[in-house]
Amino acid sequence: MARWLRALLGALLLLEGAAALSFLHHRYEEMVRALFRVQSQCPYVTRIYSIGRSVEGRHLYVLEFSDYPGIHEPLEPEFKYVGNMHGNEVLGRELLLQLSEFLCEEYRRGNERISRLIHDTRIHIMPSMNPDGYEVAAKQGPDSNGYLTGRNNANGVDLNRNFPDLNTFMYYSGEISGPNHHIPLPDNWKSQVEPETLAVIQWISSYNFVLSANLHGGAVVANYPYDKSQDQRFRSHRRTVHTPTPDDKLFQKLAKTYSYAHGWMHRGWNCGDYFADGITNGASWYSLSKGMQDFNYLYTNCFEITLELSCNKFPPEEDLERQWMANREALVAFIEEVHQGIKGMVSDKNNNGIAGAVISVQGISHDITSGDMGDYFRLLLPGTYTVTASAEGYQPQTVTTTVGPAAPSLVHFQLKQDVVKKPLERKASGTRTNNKALQKKIVPRATRRGTRR
Repeated sequence: MARWLRALLGALLLLEGAAALSFLHHRYEEMVRALFRVQSQCPYVTRIYSIGRSVEGRHLYVLEFSDYPGIHEPLEPEFKYVGNMHGNEVLGRELLLQLSEFLCEEYRRGNERISRLIHDTRIHIMPSMNPDGYEVAAKQGPDSNGYLTGRNNANGVDLNRNFPDLNTFMYYSGEISGPNHHIPLPDNWKSQVEPETLAVIQWISSYNFVLSANLHGGAVVANYPYDKSQDQRFRSHRRTVHTPTPDDKLFQKLAKTYSYAHGWMHRGWNCGDYFADGITNGASWYSLSKGMQDFNYLYTNCFEITLELSCNKFPPEEDLERQWMANREALVAFIEEVHQGIKGMVSDKNNNGIAGAVISVQGISHDITSGDMGDYFRLLLPGTYTVTASAEGYQPQTVTTTVGPAAPSLVHFQLKQDVVKKPLERKASGTRTNNKALQKKIVPRATRRGTRR
């Protein structure tokens, strides 16, 4: 009941100032013009930047919304939307362009909800991760578009099967008590990925993203990690087994936030398939290897879900307005989900931020790390938690905190430096102690293996 009420109230807040938008399919040049038009209309709260180029040289543009564009403000979370990863799944591309125009217009109108969202969140919107594939699909058009036409990039590679396979490493590590977070990349990873994938990996390595969604088509469901089943004997079957992350309940809540704010996703029956509450664990639907969703969770601090938004991968223009109205509230409500759990600063005795500090929550075996300025963001459901902050060269600090259903709780850590011990010169027998060997014994396993902090 509360979920329905929240969606209704949110929708009412947005209805009053709904902007007059153009519901058209946008080719690459038209998409670029649309982005720069938004930036020119809202120059003080937007920025456009490119994270790289596609195989055929098209820019992978991102539109940023923030009260200080281009600057990370401490304790302000970073959020991202990525669309059109599969070139022929175009609704997400158009919805993100509509969302960009909508955020700008509502900010100019003084919409309190949107203004607060832009002031308190750094929002990154990438309408198209695969502009080359889109151009192939667009030449066919919505009426004669093949199911796979334009899906892949210009090299014929499916970008959502192109990220380093950290799941396999994680499942192996689970048997030997290894990490399921900030897993290091293989040495030769750059030679195994496409230019678009490389650009995205470098992008998400440069920003401390907290929450994300990538937008697809071909079904109507909110899909959450893990995408890859641990038991690969069933990987060729459409339906496998539920493969939860340590944050499974949180991911279900995030997925339901979108599905229940959506016009009909939550009903379950869509596109000839049924998903209870309009959500699914990825691996319980079908096992997917080398996907972007799992990669975000296993390599960075970012919690990402995948949104399947339409039965028709390339819907006709006359259906775009209806789709926008069905997704508008959900797109805004999902961004707001970044403001939950706990956040704070990790600093030393002189109040200098400590980057790369590890934040561990007792009972949830998935850690996150602080950003360059020492601020951290840990999404959590309401409840009471025991949280520990630790960093190399410092004594760990543990606190107990209660998380409410609204704004995140502020939990700051000030770590004391470890007492530096003098190196052992000689034993009584006259033999020299091997300090390197000693350090290897006392350094945690995850650090020895090169875990990125």
